[in-house]
Amino acid sequence: MIPGVLVGHHHRVEPGWATGTTVVLVPDGAVGAVDGRGGAPGTRETDLLDPSNLVQQVHAVCLSGGSAYGLAAADGVMRWLSERSIGFRVGAQPHHVVPIVPGAVIFDLPMSEWGNRPDASFGYAACEAASSEFELGCVGAGAGARVGSLKGGVGVASTTAGAHRVGALAVVNAAGEVADRASGLPWLPSLGTTAVALPERKPDGLNTTIGVVAVDADLSKAECRRLAMAAQDGLARAVRPAHSMFDGDTVFALATGAVPLAEPRAFALDALCTAAAEMFAEAVVSGTREATSLNGVVAFRDL
Repeated sequence: MIPGVLVGHHHRVEPGWATGTTVVLVPDGAVGAVDGRGGAPGTRETDLLDPSNLVQQVHAVCLSGGSAYGLAAADGVMRWLSERSIGFRVGAQPHHVVPIVPGAVIFDLPMSEWGNRPDASFGYAACEAASSEFELGCVGAGAGARVGSLKGGVGVASTTAGAHRVGALAVVNAAGEVADRASGLPWLPSLGTTAVALPERKPDGLNTTIGVVAVDADLSKAECRRLAMAAQDGLARAVRPAHSMFDGDTVFALATGAVPLAEPRAFALDALCTAAAEMFAEAVVSGTREATSLNGVVAFRDL
């Protein structure tokens, strides 16, 4: 996606299991922010991303299945980072650090047998697998994802906005649909060009889209939060309804600071926000398009 930003997956897709964890690693640190919408969030370490609070940079974002149980995956991410002395310095020795790892989870429990959910080992293994090249679809946190009546998954999209790179990663697990049930046409034409017959929706509570938008710009925490807010607009373009009482839609923003933001800053930031919304929408399309049918949940590609 963006230089300095790595992505790793770990999942179990086998009898009794369909869940996993995706880690977005920034070992050199990145300014972080978050925007959460909907009525059912599952998050960790989001308060510290408030612009008024002390910590300015994060070292990873942990995205996981397993509902609130899956928040434990971030413990493994912290262990992996601490073993490499990566984190917020709190003491005199190089290893006296506290890794800053915000996280969010999707609700995918019905896709696995009860008790089969990500733990700290998933987060650690995802870090071990982190790379600039990675798989999409039913991998990592998207293993058990679902979007409306269809199978969801992990998707990405990236573009340029002026001198900057903008990338988005989405774990698509929304309660809403990616296509209009009345017409069968996708909300975004980039998902498909013809109408499809959507399966009947199963009211089992699978919900929440989470993800990350990343840029190489030098942004403050407040500016970074504007990116996260804009990305939520992209989600609303690709899935309807979005941000419901049954979704915990959460988007993190990361700014590596590699490229100074042009002046006047407000106009340059607005261009980044426009791109963030577009790329998150396309990442949702990517996650839906790359997903494969699993456990009786049909993928868009199979319609």
